[in-house]
Amino acid sequence: MVALTPNSSFSLTIRLEIPNRVGMLASVTQAIATSGGNLGQIDLIEQTRSFSTRDITVDAASTEHAETIVQAVKALPDIKVLNVYDRTFNLHRGGKISIASRIPLKSVSDLAMAYTPGVGRICTAIAQNPEEVYNLTIKKNTVAIVTDGSAVLGLGNLGPSAALPVMEGKAMLFKEFAGIDAFPICLDTQDTDEIVRTVKNLAPVFGGVNLEDIAAPRCFEIERRLRSELDIPVFHDDQHGTAIVTLAALFNSLKLVHKSMAEIRIVINGAGAAGIAIARLLRKAGAEKIWMCDSKGIISISRTDLTEEKREFAVKAQGTLAGAMQGADVFIGVSAPGVLTPEMVQSMAKDAIVFAMANPIPEIQPELVSKDVAVIATGRSDYPNQINNVLAFPGVFRGALDCRAGTISVLMYLEAASAIASLVKPSDLNREHIIPSVFDERVVNAVAAAVQRAARSEGIAQS
Repeated sequence: MVALTPNSSFSLTIRLEIPNRVGMLASVTQAIATSGGNLGQIDLIEQTRSFSTRDITVDAASTEHAETIVQAVKALPDIKVLNVYDRTFNLHRGGKISIASRIPLKSVSDLAMAYTPGVGRICTAIAQNPEEVYNLTIKKNTVAIVTDGSAVLGLGNLGPSAALPVMEGKAMLFKEFAGIDAFPICLDTQDTDEIVRTVKNLAPVFGGVNLEDIAAPRCFEIERRLRSELDIPVFHDDQHGTAIVTLAALFNSLKLVHKSMAEIRIVINGAGAAGIAIARLLRKAGAEKIWMCDSKGIISISRTDLTEEKREFAVKAQGTLAGAMQGADVFIGVSAPGVLTPEMVQSMAKDAIVFAMANPIPEIQPELVSKDVAVIATGRSDYPNQINNVLAFPGVFRGALDCRAGTISVLMYLEAASAIASLVKPSDLNREHIIPSVFDERVVNAVAAAVQRAARSEGIAQS
């Protein structure tokens, strides 16, 4: 396997005491470089005539790699390591979000209006006209991020407490990218009925529900039931956020290779929540030939172990992933590290498109096949063409909340994907730029506008 690239996920700060002699700092940077670390910022903390204290930021590729770098620095003569800080753990310490008041409380009159007795008038107004809850409370701009911790990132069933850092991060993204107040709801149950009942009981507070990191196939039933039983939008980001951004990337990739959605054969490896949702949305977008694979190979009509969702995509073909790849135009991976080989990619059709989206290690390292494909994308930020859900879900919810959509429809997904793809101008479109940056400030507005147009055209907007 190709060595992992140093990245900010394994970033550390090393505080050093360095003698004020020529070449001493250079010896430190040389040790870091020789150990494979990626040198970042160097800060001077304190300096005397004899010593300087410096903080040196270094990106590593793993926890073990970080320790190797530290040991290399400690081995240098006359260099004293005062402390080592894991920057990622420090960022999370104390949590990443907080609740802040929108208005100040500086006087008795402020308190009387914000709380008792004045708040009683607001309660009465809502009781008399329930629709006023959208005007007089946080509901119209608040999303519940709900998980049971059963499928946390690619780490598995870690439970609700270990899922909380991810949900906090999701809340940050909602706020930073779309101005939406979102709150983590990590449920200590993995019973479908209990989850549905709990979310329904919490729903009065929220304008929408974002389901997150719930394992398949349970996630399909939970989403289906909540959509039918709630009057606010319910969106499972692992399914539909992934599908929207994947479709946007595929729209632009097909423009580069001059192929149509109807003519290509697509192989999707991974038949969990994301894989099924991608396949469903690609069908709605005009894809006619989709072969799905799971850990047992092609999802074939001859198999007797298929879930209801997998049976939707069963084909006559049988065999392994390697067999499915022969002559395929597109590979979409939402599966596991390293399952795709260069030989499989080389067996694909001319001008092949590969989306290897397993995180943090993709199905194949891009550098192994960059010369064999027309386009390659991953889920990582350190390669071109990052397929990242943050391009979709903030704008989808911004649009749905702003028009008071009671649900989120397939047309909204399709229009959101088209909006994302349209932000890459034809003159800028190339094999390393098929999708806008997650920091492109146009994305949320474009997606929100597209979602609102779709909602109004379908008659599901309520304002």
